[in-house]
Parts: sequence; C-alpha cells; structure tokens
Amino acid sequence: MKTSILLFFFAIALADSCSNSKSADEELYGSTWELDYISGPRIAFEGLFPEKKPQISFDQESSKVSGTDSCNGYSADYVLEGSSISFGEPGPTTMMFCGGSERQFLEMMKKIDGFFFDEDGKLNLLMGEVPMMRFKKVGP
Repeated sequence: MKTSILLFFFAIALADSCSNSKSADEELYGSTWELDYISGPRIAFEGLFPEKKPQISFDQESSKVSGTDSCNGYSADYVLEGSSISFGEPGPTTMMFCGGSERQFLEMMKKIDGFFFDEDGKLNLLMGEVPMMRFKKVGP
C-alpha cells in the first residue's frame, strides 16, 4: 500500500514537471542568442569579434532567423526537425566591411546540421556531433 501511494505521488510530480518544461526547440524562440564560441578560426575569439559579437534570433512563425554577424544585419530561412537544424543562404545584408570575421560566422552557419542546449542553457550548433558554435542567451 505504501509503495502504491509513493508511486502515485511520484507519477504526479513527474507529470507536473514534464508539463512545465519547454521542449528543446521551444527554448530557441523568444530570445536573442549571442555567440561566445566558434570553432575553426586560428585567431582568438576576442580578436575575431573585438567590438560586437554575432547574434541570432529565431522566429517560429516565419521559420527565419535574423541578427547581426558582428558588423551587418542578416536574415535566413531555417528548417527545424527534432534536434536537426539547417540554415538557408543569408538574404541581403547591410554592406559594411568590418575586417572579414563576419563572413566566417555566416559561412559556418551553412555547415550546421544540429543543435542542443548544454547544462548551462547555452545553445550549441553542431556539424555532425561536433559543437561548432555556442551562444548564450542575452535578452528576450
């Protein structure tokens, strides 16, 4: 009898915690994400983006991302299926030249095919199973 009561309360607690938690893809929306790591370049991250770091925001209704590549604004389509994600070609961007690091960010986006959130709540964009870019939440 005691076991049945304990299992009943455990099931209620589990159901409640599941109903209040967001799914992984829901975490993408309603926030601005700022890049705090990118794989590949042989220059230190702060050297690549000394003034302003790239940002990305996901629009669920239009299936578009938008943000800055550290210098220019951009937007692109994206396709999300479970933990898989892919980005289309960035649309028209503003045309300022800021040193070239902004192109590395946009080129890396084309290679991304997955995502996950780490234990710190950071968004990791993957190529295969390798984290290529990591973003922290900076605002709504």
